[in-house]
Amino acid sequence: MPTDTDILFWNDEQRAAGFRMLDRLGWLVDSRVIAAGGEVLALPAGEDITPDLDLDLDAYMASQRSAAIVVVQDGEVVLERYGLGFGPEGRWTSFSVAKSLTSTLVGAAIKDGAIQSLEDPVSSYIPDLRGSAYDDVTIRQLLTMSSGVRWNEDYSDPQSDVARFNAHEPEEGVDATVSYMRGLERESPPGERWVYKTGETNLIGILVSETTGKPLAEYLSEKVWRPFGMEQDATWLLNPTGNEISGCCIQAATRDMARFGLFVLADGVAGGQRMVPEGWFAEATSTHYDTDRARRNYGYQWWTYADGSFAAGGIFGQGIFIDPARNLVIASNANWPLATDDEGRGLERDLFYQAVQQAVDVRNARSAPAAADALPELSQAN
Repeated sequence: MPTDTDILFWNDEQRAAGFRMLDRLGWLVDSRVIAAGGEVLALPAGEDITPDLDLDLDAYMASQRSAAIVVVQDGEVVLERYGLGFGPEGRWTSFSVAKSLTSTLVGAAIKDGAIQSLEDPVSSYIPDLRGSAYDDVTIRQLLTMSSGVRWNEDYSDPQSDVARFNAHEPEEGVDATVSYMRGLERESPPGERWVYKTGETNLIGILVSETTGKPLAEYLSEKVWRPFGMEQDATWLLNPTGNEISGCCIQAATRDMARFGLFVLADGVAGGQRMVPEGWFAEATSTHYDTDRARRNYGYQWWTYADGSFAAGGIFGQGIFIDPARNLVIASNANWPLATDDEGRGLERDLFYQAVQQAVDVRNARSAPAAADALPELSQAN
């Protein structure tokens, strides 16, 4: 059982136990429920894609320290495996996968008229940021992590911003995230370059809560979890002043994270209603900035790939990969020994994504002749 509140520096055993129960470790942080409800979106079983995978799946899962893999293609589950004693009934923490869900709530707030424009300065919506380095930063620049405000995201450094800001003692009457972020200094003009900053996603969450008048967990339930038919309640961890840690920490079933991928493929339509502006996901998942990360660039809190696919990603191996061209979603959870491992397990996971894409192509090619053979009969029938 974990005994150290600094998650970044837990050992393997602590992570394996803690990642499935962060919302139940009351000494760590409080959480808020993301309520499911209503009719559950079915995930019917499809033809197992494993025989078409050009890899050893058991070896891959062992190397990744996988807790879960759920692959959905054309709305059917074509691969579902679990490990580490985890299962479909459990909830695993998302880490920065939550960033892409937070970005989606910005789209919802625009659709609802709560946010007027991505070109608005963030300080016009969060007054406590006025007079800080964020005065001239727009909402779009927060979404693309191009604010120009200095930040250190080194997960191995106990003195980095990402390690220190959750323990920051907030000023009285000021949200904990805002209190920390407004003390940062500028290092470059807004919009000039991309630098990964979890703290800024946390600001985006404050922005959405302030403009909608609702906690993020309630807003996510209203816009996605309930109308799209998630199967289980999820939870969202809270910062010391009671707001969701929006750059991190949604505890959800892996199948429901796969359903979120389907929500994205549906362009944000749930229960027959559009929850984000039309074309929001096409814009959010386009490359807006090149990055210093291997093989990936950045949109609105989404990692983008050269082939048009994109992903939500979290430290220690969490992810949702989405390929619109193949109508494909891959949701996965893991317990990597390092927070980030781009050239090791990260590369291995990208190769797994590619292997699934290739398996879909093989399957489609195999079914194409049968479809073509049926055409003359259909023509004669007409």
